[in-house]
Amino acid sequence: MLKGFFNVPDPINEPIKSYAPASPERASLQAALADARGRQVDIPMYIGSEEVRTGTTVPLSPPHDHQHLLGHFHEGDASHVEQAIHAALGAKFAWENMQWEQRAAIFLKAAALISGPYRDKLNAATMLGQSKNAFQAEIDSACEIIDFLRFNVKYMTEIYSQQPPKNDQGVWNRLEQRPLEGFVFALTPFNFTAIAGNLPAAPAMMGNTVVWKPAYTQIYSAHVLMEVFKEAGVPDGVINLIYVDGPVAGEVIFKHRDFAGIHFTGSTGVFQTIWKTIGENIHRYRTYPRIVGETGGKDFVIAHKTADAKAVATALARGAFEFQGQKCSAASRAYIPSNLWEEVKTYLVEDLESMKMGGTEDFGNFINAVIDEKAFDKITGYIEQAKSDPGVEIVAGGSFDKSSGYFIAPTVLLVQDPMYKTMQEEIFGPVLTIYVYHAEHFEEALELVDQTSPYGLTGAIFSQDRYAIELATAKLRHAAGNFYVNDKPTGAVVGQQPFGGSRASGTNDKAGSMINLLRWVSPRTIKETFVSPKDYRYPFLEEDK
Repeated sequence: MLKGFFNVPDPINEPIKSYAPASPERASLQAALADARGRQVDIPMYIGSEEVRTGTTVPLSPPHDHQHLLGHFHEGDASHVEQAIHAALGAKFAWENMQWEQRAAIFLKAAALISGPYRDKLNAATMLGQSKNAFQAEIDSACEIIDFLRFNVKYMTEIYSQQPPKNDQGVWNRLEQRPLEGFVFALTPFNFTAIAGNLPAAPAMMGNTVVWKPAYTQIYSAHVLMEVFKEAGVPDGVINLIYVDGPVAGEVIFKHRDFAGIHFTGSTGVFQTIWKTIGENIHRYRTYPRIVGETGGKDFVIAHKTADAKAVATALARGAFEFQGQKCSAASRAYIPSNLWEEVKTYLVEDLESMKMGGTEDFGNFINAVIDEKAFDKITGYIEQAKSDPGVEIVAGGSFDKSSGYFIAPTVLLVQDPMYKTMQEEIFGPVLTIYVYHAEHFEEALELVDQTSPYGLTGAIFSQDRYAIELATAKLRHAAGNFYVNDKPTGAVVGQQPFGGSRASGTNDKAGSMINLLRWVSPRTIKETFVSPKDYRYPFLEEDK
């Protein structure tokens, strides 16, 4: 490693503000919320140096107050996808040849802007646009995106510092990390502002140029992120933000010769369709595209008979119902031993009865709205079916109302069949399904956990017995890419628990780690010989004397 040359600040995780009553951050965030609600924004696409307004506008409203208008965004079409690709390719030469320190400085500045002057604005946009409460927004749209940017700069420098061993025999070997040959497509989800920012920023940091298409329900906060990137100094054309329908974008991007990779977070079905489409078009590309995706989950909590019942109940209440269960890591199925069930149920029901539900502007509300009407209808369909199934008991919740906002009460289902559909299928909402197993059949329960779902994202074991913890850790090796012991299966922290899963949950390229950044470079080895040989003959060719 070249000492001093790679001397970047050592990152630390951004402190999480509490937003407690009478705190200064609570007052400033409330002011930002009032300001955002009091005006309407006109959101353009950002393509190259242009702010593109098509005149085809789509309204934006809070999921918890769908009659209120936050503003409009300008929807594009296939021509804007082409324009964004052209801008990305046009910016590529200058950007990939910029010194890495300059790219690092830009994204470190973006982190500083979010930590300081943009914190309230980005949190307010996330609270209003995605219906996250203040604490969930603070973790996501402030702390996590700041951590992604700062830690990724550190990982980038570590990647660049990796070189072959020194060789003093007249040869110099070195390693160059090149950006990918072409443009990267970032397709980002509604549920995490931080993920939406990291998916284009990580490839860009490594010298790539990006076409970024966010989910329509995240455009309000994506617009603020783009303001941050612009102010931080990201050059025109490096990150191009477009609002087009997914199939429209795919039709152009996945047939383009210079498509070099996709950075994706979303549903398993969409990701599998994208992979298939890339395969069908593989002959078109200049190079084999990088396919990086984090998709669905059917995340589990399994308790051993020695577990602390109160700790299990708290993990379920938080893990299943924070952000209305709209996390790919949310606890969605639980396996509780028969000796603990009644106690766990009592604590869990008490917690749910104390949770207030409503808009994010009222900081007393723990539960807010699900993202849109489509999600509401899908989630409530599962609840309605469960109500009519004799093998299912509604332990808590089961009510819902979309008259003013898309509100679904936290719902707990108790099933007799461990293979019931809500134990297997991703719901992506505030529905937790519990199966009670015989307390002495722990190993059989582990087999159920491993085999019930096609996913492999997150999971947790609760136990006070170290042998049980060891057994679960071994048996569930492939059931979760992020595995938790005596903690809820959500809340991975950048720099501490790099996030991602395998099986149907994605490529496990671990956002927030060096592993992910390595996917956005293509290494080249260079060997230089100082005194070149001038005779083809090797010593073994000489005749014996």
